[in-house]
This record gives sequence, structure tokens and C-alpha cells, in this order.
Amino acid sequence: MCDSINLDILSLEDITTKHKKERKELQANIQALKKSAGKGDKKKKKEVLETISKLELELDERHANELAQLNKTSNTTEEVTEEVANQPEESDRNQRVSKAQKRRDKKAKDEKAKQAEILEQEKINKTGPRATELKLIKTILKSRNLMLYPIPSDGDCLYNAIRHQLIVTGRSAAVTDILKLRQITAEYILEHKSMLIFYMSNPATGDSLTDDEFINYCESIKRSATWGGQIEIKALSNALKVPIEVLQSSGPPTVQNDDNFPGPPLVLTFHRHMYSLGEHYNSTKCLEIDEETSSDDDDKTV
Repeated sequence: MCDSINLDILSLEDITTKHKKERKELQANIQALKKSAGKGDKKKKKEVLETISKLELELDERHANELAQLNKTSNTTEEVTEEVANQPEESDRNQRVSKAQKRRDKKAKDEKAKQAEILEQEKINKTGPRATELKLIKTILKSRNLMLYPIPSDGDCLYNAIRHQLIVTGRSAAVTDILKLRQITAEYILEHKSMLIFYMSNPATGDSLTDDEFINYCESIKRSATWGGQIEIKALSNALKVPIEVLQSSGPPTVQNDDNFPGPPLVLTFHRHMYSLGEHYNSTKCLEIDEETSSDDDDKTV
């Protein structure tokens, strides 16, 4: 009954059950003591009563101490629980600060890397293949009193360059709708298959196009932003009945139907290194005096 018990692991219900059991055991012990006293022995009876009183007092004191200890343990647990409950809030706040700092650090690092990339790109722009090619093309254009007219770098660059040239050369009556230009190109190639298919091949295998591949090629011209090249230039020149001249940084210009159709040629420029996406066509326009001195600035916008 007096065995040491760890109260930290007991609940109020456990303590109450334990106390009831101990009090029941004490009552049984008291009954046994009373029987041992006998009826005629007053001295023995007095001793027994004193022993019983002492046992009851000890039990009451121990039970009171255990309840007090349990109450103290509960309060401590609540304080710890409350402290622990408050810790996530503080931890979350610290974590938010930490995450915010990490984001700031990452942003600063990214900005630094981006700036370094820009500086490196500026060096490449001044000395790389793109800059060299662009400088040569501008020199050729200037010798012909022309300047570059930049065209957006997408699959329609050839058709947009042709469209611009039709306008600046005074052929405003000609077709200037991009989809219509693509349709005209596809129809001309379809109608002149026997003349053009020898110049066409499968880009993956290098073999001549099959009939199905030829049809698919023409359909892709009409229905997608497929990049155009020499075949499409030849088709447009013949379909629109206009000469088309393509200037490039090295080698002579390529000219379609210079002697067959009247009027000034449509003058385009061909770039191999202007964009990482691949080859590109730009248009041209007459050199403007006030823009001649700022031709270097065009490198940033082309």
C-alpha cells in the first residue's frame, strides 16, 4: 500500500482508482485489527484504536500529497504544452523570415548571374558570328543606299519580309495577307511539282520526298508557321510575277526572275546567325540620312 509509484504517468482517474483500492485494503486491515483486540482487554483495544487512527491519518496524508503532486504535474504539463503550442508560431515566424531571406538571397544571386550573362552576351554581340554577319550585311546594304528593316523572328519571317517589300516597292495591289501568301505559295508548288520536287528532300533522311511527304509539305505551308526557304521564294516570285533578290553576308546575292518580270526586285536579307532558333529573313528599306549614323543601335533591336 505504501509502494512508491511514479505519479507522472498516472491520470486523475488512475489516482482515484488507486486511492479507493488502498482505502478498501485499509478497512479490511482495520477489521482484522479490531478482531485481534478481544472484548475484555481494554488496553489491547486502546492500542488497536491508536494504530487504526495512525494508519488512517497516514493514508489521508499520503493521498492528499499524491493529489497535490498530480495537480502540480498537470499544471507543469499545461505550461509546457502551452509553451510548445506557442513554439510553432515563433518557429513559423522564424521560418517565414528564413524563407523570405532565402528568396531575397536567391533573387540577388539570379540578378547577379543575369547581369553576368548580359555582359557576356554583349561581348559576344560585338565580336561573335551574329555581329560579324550583321556588320557585313549592313555594309552591303549601305553600298546600295539601303538599310535593314527588322522582321519578327518567327516561322512567318519570309512571308512578312515579302509582304513589307510588296508595300515599299509600290506593289500595294499585290497580295499582302500572310495567310494568302502562304496559300499562293503552297498552290504554286503543288501545281509545279515536276519542276520543284527535285530540289526538295526529307530533312531527316536526305532522300527525295515521297508523294505523301510532298502533299504534307504543301499542307504545312498553308496551315502552320513553317519556315520558308529557297523553294518558297522561287514559288512566290513566279506566282506574284516579281523578281526577288536575297542578300547575305558571304557570296553573291541569289536572284529569282530578274529578267523575267518588270519592276524593282523585292530585296531581302538572309541571316544564319541572327537568332539561336535558326535561319532568318529580314526586309530592307531606303537608307535614311538621320538613321545612317545610328545604324549600330539597330543591332539591339533586330
